[in-house]
Amino acid sequence: MADPDWKTSAAEIDAIVAGRHGDPFAVLGLHEAGQEWVARAFVPGADALEVLTEDGKGLSTLVRRHEAGFFEGPVPVPHRQPLVYRARNAGGSWTVADPYLLGPVLGPLDDYYIGEGNHLRLYDRLGAHPLRHEGHEGVHFAVWAPNATRVSVVGDFNGWDGRRHVMRKRRDTGVWEIFIPGAQEGQCYKYELLDPAGRLLPLKSDPLGFAAELRPKTASKVARTDGFSWHDSRYLAERRGRDPRRLPMSIYEVHLGSWRRGPENSFLIYDALADTLIPYVRDMGYTHLELLPISEHPFDPSWGYQPTGLYAPTSRFGDPAGFARFVDRAHAEGIGIILDWVPAHFPTDEHGLAQFDGTALYEHADPRQGFHPDWNTAIYNFGRREVSSFLLNNALFWLERYHVDGLRVDAVASMLYLDYSRKAGEWIPNELGGRENLEAAAFLKRVNHEAYGQSPGIVTIAEESTSYPGVSKPTTAGGLGFGFKWNMGFMHDTLDYLKREPIHRKHHHNDLTFGLLYAFSENFVLPLSHDEVVHGKGSLLNKMAGDHWQKFATLRAYYAFMWGYPGKKLLFMGQDFAPWSEWSEARSLDWHLLDEAPHRGVQSLVKDLNHAYRNHPALHARDCEPEGFEWLVVDDRENSVFAWARHSGDGRAPVVVVSNFTPVPRTNYILPLPAAGRWREIINTDAESYGGSGLGNMGGITAEAHPSHGKPAQAKVTLPPLATLYFMLEN
Repeated sequence: MADPDWKTSAAEIDAIVAGRHGDPFAVLGLHEAGQEWVARAFVPGADALEVLTEDGKGLSTLVRRHEAGFFEGPVPVPHRQPLVYRARNAGGSWTVADPYLLGPVLGPLDDYYIGEGNHLRLYDRLGAHPLRHEGHEGVHFAVWAPNATRVSVVGDFNGWDGRRHVMRKRRDTGVWEIFIPGAQEGQCYKYELLDPAGRLLPLKSDPLGFAAELRPKTASKVARTDGFSWHDSRYLAERRGRDPRRLPMSIYEVHLGSWRRGPENSFLIYDALADTLIPYVRDMGYTHLELLPISEHPFDPSWGYQPTGLYAPTSRFGDPAGFARFVDRAHAEGIGIILDWVPAHFPTDEHGLAQFDGTALYEHADPRQGFHPDWNTAIYNFGRREVSSFLLNNALFWLERYHVDGLRVDAVASMLYLDYSRKAGEWIPNELGGRENLEAAAFLKRVNHEAYGQSPGIVTIAEESTSYPGVSKPTTAGGLGFGFKWNMGFMHDTLDYLKREPIHRKHHHNDLTFGLLYAFSENFVLPLSHDEVVHGKGSLLNKMAGDHWQKFATLRAYYAFMWGYPGKKLLFMGQDFAPWSEWSEARSLDWHLLDEAPHRGVQSLVKDLNHAYRNHPALHARDCEPEGFEWLVVDDRENSVFAWARHSGDGRAPVVVVSNFTPVPRTNYILPLPAAGRWREIINTDAESYGGSGLGNMGGITAEAHPSHGKPAQAKVTLPPLATLYFMLEN
């Protein structure tokens, strides 16, 4: 007797049970065969399989065609309808809701926008999403792997068996998807792929995984990011109307894993950090908290700059909901959250993006384009629309799902130049024959365009160390579109100057004046970041020249110099109380130093500087515009004195900043001023309360209408040793 037409060939059955069939949806499930409907299922461990309606009515018993658990047979149904299976073996029976009886979740519009690279809600469609589909509760999984010959989801829900849930390939996009009934939030999973030659690859974490196991484990975890409880609607509404250039921005840069530690040097969870870190930031007067990368990463000493899970807040400090609560608590205190974001490169850990489907999918195949020699990492292929879309969506994801207030983009210079850290012959010119990475520049422009368009009031900040033009210029004017750029020149020049003994500083006076030649060419942030206090560089305090007293005095004078200088401010954690040791990610900050008066004095000064900066518009309203700055003393190199006025641009009182970078006190110093009248001393870094000698101008100064150095007034002032003073004109 001939086999019925619907009977599956032995070769196809073998491919199904071996997990090597490229399109199991074409075989498994319910299919029309001539005048009949035929059901096929692969249920490992089952000896018998019965087909039921959803209400439990038995329809037929399928024939076991393979001892591994392949079943098939006709089903007496007049049309396709929801079905389930009842499986049996010697141990009992169980109900099976088979994914292959269900239709796809993604649709033609997803294919169109994903293929075009213009899907701006990719995180709603790819990754793992708990949902209800065709009457079943479960999880929808979707991943881009166009060159794989088979992709399976493996996890806690299927015994990590790659044969069980082979996915459906959407051929127009190379996206694989499957809905798995019964899979639940919190379960671990990975993807099992066969490369183009059919070889099994190492298990891969989900590129759009929203949570992950704690290292050293590397699985993704099913998690929701669309149902957090938020209480910051008023904050977000106010943020939409702000122009960050005209507002104070004093950023406290933090590595969450080492700000404070718990018992036995353990990490604090997000809620504990919210209870301690956020009140500290508020009380110190900072406006923003910038977090070193919190995306999931396998290696603690990378500080997060080699992420493998761009969409997952690291599990070191808790779950995604915990991070959302942390942001919500910050917003309740009026503090903005900026994340360090790393789209420049990624590590080559086998569970990550490298050779994801057996090919150079996210990276360039040619190491002259796809390998970063500085960090031994892979470089994203920004010219591939799916890759740039993956990264663009990641930026939008953090802004939308976690309400963050900005992104500081790491290593922008390495993105913009094809020959970055490369010798001749080690890089490939662009299509015009130049060294600029045109694809990376186009990508950054689009990120900024979409980020500012979808989340008004946020900021994007570039860590860009070259003179690339227009980094913070709008994209409509040909720029990259960042809101701000780190002023690396300010940091290098000022630290070089202050490392020198005071007697030699007069020969390097231009180190502190040169920066004003370009201070308004970009919207700048002045960074004293983590990079300056690691890898043998020492702490900021130890960089200062002189003896113990002079080091503290110089650092205090430097901080006030910086807070009075044009540009937004950034200070790495711990440096606000002047530790002697450089930073280590492996331990807590040296909080015990606050038992000593000199360290408390520096902390007290930074707090007062933050409040002065916030309370006086002259110090922040024109940080990015030349009309907000006026030199008063620029050429007194013999005395190493610098003085300038800051203006708000709206007629409010100016603030004058004066620095003396020698240990010599100067009395009756003639100070040119922008207006006659009574000037009050509002900051004196030599105050006794900060650990200084107490020299200064406690009663204020009176400026007479006698022109000096081209200014309409002058006053005699006392300049304390190694100190910076602020004066404000009284009405």
